[in-house]
Amino acid sequence: MRKTIHIIAIEDAGWMLPLFEPPIESWSRRRLGQLGMPPRRQEKALREIATALDDGPLTRSEAAGRVTEAGIALNAQTRLHIVGLAVTSGLALLGPDRGTQSMLVRREDWIGKLPPFNQDRALAELARRYARAFGPATDRDFAYWSGLPLRDVRAGLGAISAELEEIRVGEERMLVLRGRRPRLPGPNQIRMLGGFDTYLLGYKDRGFATGEEHRDTVSDGGGGIYPVIVRDGVVEAGWRVSRKRGGLEISFSDPSSIPSEIQAAIDSEIADIARFEEASVRLAADRMPRP
Repeated sequence: MRKTIHIIAIEDAGWMLPLFEPPIESWSRRRLGQLGMPPRRQEKALREIATALDDGPLTRSEAAGRVTEAGIALNAQTRLHIVGLAVTSGLALLGPDRGTQSMLVRREDWIGKLPPFNQDRALAELARRYARAFGPATDRDFAYWSGLPLRDVRAGLGAISAELEEIRVGEERMLVLRGRRPRLPGPNQIRMLGGFDTYLLGYKDRGFATGEEHRDTVSDGGGGIYPVIVRDGVVEAGWRVSRKRGGLEISFSDPSSIPSEIQAAIDSEIADIARFEEASVRLAADRMPRP
């Protein structure tokens, strides 16, 4: 989805993979052709990877090496696309890891043969899950989140129209699953969200969370979503983490803008990061001032 690697449940593979892979496969084949690898060589490269996978999982570097050994020259770009094509064409998927390297495994060996695909049912199920997770939202939000054409997301929403209701949020008309209007949490909920957090990925217009003040704090407009501190879902500041001297160093984009009354809650979030990472945490010199 959105040319981004996701972890999904095996039981969802049958309807999710055929929904998202074909456009990415076509894009990779077209791009490989532009980079000087015609269809015949693409198919030969895929056959070499398939043969290599008969012996078990391969790292992406090993898969590229087998293609090169077969006499097909690869550069950084064609290597990326041919390995991606092995996945989106249905041959392989990312399976186990070897150390820090992810590995390709033959798809049928890992998850078995996929059931017959029905696009209408797949779009309906995706729409249902999106509305459950992100509603109230618009069809444009759904298209942005999924990366699918607007006509497809509207078909999915139309298929579950009996399960939806339209509500007004400010000046916008939005959709929500019937009987599932979100329950607001208690006040002063502080969270340090990581990069590409799903909360901020779910909507095309994130103004409800950023206002004008923090649009650039969340994203540079190029598709990236930065780590941010939110209070009751509204962005207060950005933060960054880096690995230094065997531990973590956390810094804040604008420490002076963060209200002192949320200091203790942020300290608790930092402690939780240290617990999860099993690492010591050092705060950069420009961390937020104490009251």
